[in-house]
Amino acid sequence: MRQHELRTQVVKEMHLRRWEMLCVPCLYLQWVVLLEPEEREAETATIEARFGSLNGTGNTTHRSGRLSERVAFTWERHSEGTTISLFVDDGTAEEFLQPKEHADLAAAIDWVESMPGAVLRATRALVVDTEKEAEKLVTRTGFEMHELVSCHVGQSARIWSDFRLKPDGFGAMIIASNSTQPADLTRLVQRVQELGNYRNRALLGLPVAQKIWPTLNKAEEQLTDLAQRIADGAERDDALMREISELSVSLNAGITEASFRMSATAAYGSLVTERLHELESRRIEGFASLNYFTQRRFAPALRFCGAVTKRQGELAERAGQLATLLRARIETRIENQNAELLRSMDRNAGMQLRLQQLVEGLSIVAASYYALAIISYALIGLKSVWPMFDKDLVLGILVIPVVLGIYGFVQSAKKRLLKKPE
Repeated sequence: MRQHELRTQVVKEMHLRRWEMLCVPCLYLQWVVLLEPEEREAETATIEARFGSLNGTGNTTHRSGRLSERVAFTWERHSEGTTISLFVDDGTAEEFLQPKEHADLAAAIDWVESMPGAVLRATRALVVDTEKEAEKLVTRTGFEMHELVSCHVGQSARIWSDFRLKPDGFGAMIIASNSTQPADLTRLVQRVQELGNYRNRALLGLPVAQKIWPTLNKAEEQLTDLAQRIADGAERDDALMREISELSVSLNAGITEASFRMSATAAYGSLVTERLHELESRRIEGFASLNYFTQRRFAPALRFCGAVTKRQGELAERAGQLATLLRARIETRIENQNAELLRSMDRNAGMQLRLQQLVEGLSIVAASYYALAIISYALIGLKSVWPMFDKDLVLGILVIPVVLGIYGFVQSAKKRLLKKPE
């Protein structure tokens, strides 16, 4: 046997994007960055300048290391963007509230923020041991208390956040482990982060869908107008077909342009639903739960994006059906014109046949006349030899046989000419 060439890659795939084991207390910061294709090289160069070549690791989409004695670093490249995380062992409340006021942490943040790309999400979170410790920080963090989301997740952990941007551009979250096992806590915190990351990525489709909707309204009005004009039949079919074709091309171009974003929104939406289910958030009296906060606006946005995709397809299908109906009418008109042309050709052929028969009759008469004229000259010579010979009587007798003979000759020649070849 031999090893499959993709075996190693497949096995490694199942172990990617795992966090290092979190300790309590712990502070972590995370950025979700979207990059243009030309920015990828600059990002890679920044990572390799600090940690060495990515190609030598066997994995060019993940790199982890330490930026200082207390600050660990993780970089993950995704199909769409990059995730960068900083983990601070024994992170304190002061570092959580003012991360750039502490030298080693500020240097790490500055290095991360020097990378190329556009920040889609940036969060900082402090993991503490008990709810009592966490509640002391809630009022100091600057949360909007009337919008505060707090619930239990997993077996016993609890989170606090208002999911709003703070003046430093970060969202803030406090997590109480409540004696959750380190391995379970790590997976739990990672799921919480992935939930927010996938949610933001999914919501990128909402502005696109909102921009498309008015164009779909306009396209629907055009389709209604075209259908009415086709029914009226007052305009040229080629002009109507040109308008339908232009509208159909426009609709299909819109579908092509938005298909990636809408497909990505649907895929990320499924991941958000999975993460919510895995987190098993449980409501706490007086606070909104993570499930309620996510689904209150996220679910309608997802349904709206789905409705836009569905409507695009329906309008494109209607435009195609309208073009098919108009094409059928054009083809019917062409068939009617062809049928009329065939009837006209039949009439012309009949007239030509009758004319040919008339000409044929006249030609027999003319040929008979000339044949009798020639015979009369021969009879004149005969009369000079035989005076008693009556030329006029003989010509009269020969008229009918000559005419019949010429008629028979013409019919025989026509049959030979019209005879089908073997």
